[in-house]
Amino acid sequence: MKKLLIILAALLGFNMTANSQENNKKDMKTLVVYFSATGTTKAAAQRLAKEFNADLYEITPEVPYTDADLNWRDKNSRSTLEMKDKSSRPAIKGHCDNIADYDVVWIGFPVWWYTAPTIVNTFIEAHDLSGKTLNVFATSGGSGVEGSANDLKKAYPQYKWGESRLMNR
Repeated sequence: MKKLLIILAALLGFNMTANSQENNKKDMKTLVVYFSATGTTKAAAQRLAKEFNADLYEITPEVPYTDADLNWRDKNSRSTLEMKDKSSRPAIKGHCDNIADYDVVWIGFPVWWYTAPTIVNTFIEAHDLSGKTLNVFATSGGSGVEGSANDLKKAYPQYKWGESRLMNR
């Protein structure tokens, strides 16, 4: 009988801990930040925001990208030149003034040249993301998300990085 009571108490304690952890996840405020050049990543960001009951923030370039800018076959296109220069930081419109309100920030983008577009670095460097869990999501025509996520983790080791997702569908 004593063993049964101990087992029941342990199960009850485990259940309360699991419920508490689940409630903590629900209490965490989440923001989905994304850069989308053609709309594909925007659609993925909207799905993710719905999944996590999160707010959305779009990284908007000060100078919008044209189709010619996005022509990766053109060695002189804007996107090609930006990606060749790892110090490139394309200007963005606005600033996410309430980023301090969030516990979790998902950062999304299309994969360019196997990594995040440099405009994502512009956003990260313009905001204090300390104390947040940063997750990465990406869309891609053929690359995975792991290389992009690892590049961001290496570039910004001061931040706490969580999961990453490829969201092509």
